[in-house]
Amino acid sequence: MIAKMKDGDILVTETTSPEIMPACKKASAILTNQGGLLSHAAIVSRELNIPCIVGLEDITHLINDGDILEVDANNGFVKIIKKEKKKGVLKNEIHP
Repeated sequence: MIAKMKDGDILVTETTSPEIMPACKKASAILTNQGGLLSHAAIVSRELNIPCIVGLEDITHLINDGDILEVDANNGFVKIIKKEKKKGVLKNEIHP
């Protein structure tokens, strides 16, 4: 996931750490499952001047690579604009 990040992508992750700083620097916003006001993600996003919402609990399970999102960090709001269609065959589409 981190290696595929392009400039302007939204970083959706369990939490941030110094190891993923290259991805944070490319991100247009950061969304994390864990964290608070003094978490690594919150501090880094303030330093990089990018929107960040922490403590979203299940965000990594709700968002997939390629989903189009609207992030309003001022109000703590994330909206899925468009879900990315899965590539390949889904298990429930296989018929004997």
